[in-house]
Amino acid sequence: MKLKKNYKYALLTPTSMGVRITPPNGQPVHASRSFEMRATSAESNVLSISSFLGMPAKVLTNFVKGSPIAQIIKDDLASRHIEYEGPEIEQGGAWGYRHQINIADSGYGSRGPRVHNDRTGEVGLTLNVKDFDLDRIFGEEGVAIVHLSGLNAALSPETGKFSLEVARAAKKYGSRISFDLNYRASFWKGREDELSAIFKEIAGVSDILVGNEEDFQLCLGIKGPEAGGEGLNAKIDSFKEMISRVKKEYSNASVFATTLREVVNTNTHQWGAIMLSGEEWHVVEPRPIGVLDRIGGGDGFVGGLLYSILKEWDAEKWIQFAWATGALAVTLYTDYGQPADEEQVWSIWEGNARVKR
Repeated sequence: MKLKKNYKYALLTPTSMGVRITPPNGQPVHASRSFEMRATSAESNVLSISSFLGMPAKVLTNFVKGSPIAQIIKDDLASRHIEYEGPEIEQGGAWGYRHQINIADSGYGSRGPRVHNDRTGEVGLTLNVKDFDLDRIFGEEGVAIVHLSGLNAALSPETGKFSLEVARAAKKYGSRISFDLNYRASFWKGREDELSAIFKEIAGVSDILVGNEEDFQLCLGIKGPEAGGEGLNAKIDSFKEMISRVKKEYSNASVFATTLREVVNTNTHQWGAIMLSGEEWHVVEPRPIGVLDRIGGGDGFVGGLLYSILKEWDAEKWIQFAWATGALAVTLYTDYGQPADEEQVWSIWEGNARVKR
């Protein structure tokens, strides 16, 4: 994949930032009285792999003016070496705008995680192209890859239009486009026709498409995996058939990827991945990983994939590094992976968990 050579930002994403509130030590929310709060968004999670490894990254977002939560988010992004740009929106009183709240526990053993989203009045609902100079960002400063998420695109009619405008600007100025479909039924309810049109247009100009069987079926109307024989190989073959149908319909893209996950229990998963690059298949058969907190694992996978593409490695290494950054992310209480260096990631891939002195 040829990348734009002159750019200020390796990665850029539009997003709605918020905070995640989590009980410590894997405890359930309803049984806890102490909580930890961290800034989060699926899209910024993806950028973190590259930003921690030294690549320039930026988010486009909105902030509530004067909010201490907005300050926490800004400080968190800065600590991740991620730049940010966006308007300061007046709160409008106690019943006005605020940043989204994600209330979740990590689960433990046989008790699975539970997530409760509180997005009423979310300031990110108002993301609007008029607040951003896309010609400056893409034309003058330059972006190698813009990452778009179906979560943000489906958040509101405004964010859907904004995601489309970002995709169009990226295409106009030669930036590559990554699109993680991220279907959520609650976002799509009653808006199927509207969102289907938006997702299909973005997918049509994307260079990298990421999604599971539900994403491709419900976002793009692609027929899902065929019911086949039993066993891992039959499952992988059925996913390959589905991705081949996606490629036929969305031929602009050259990279298609999906993760494979089987939950043994909350703290042990079988983790794998499938990727089609050009005409070449790459498969990581699921193998066991330890899980401290599963939220953000998929974002870690996409982040590692984009970093590998930006590094212009051979395609075989893309999926290996992505698998390992996904496995890294689920060992942390943050929703995003924080690799110390590439060596740490490759050690995870190699199954080397020995102490490094």
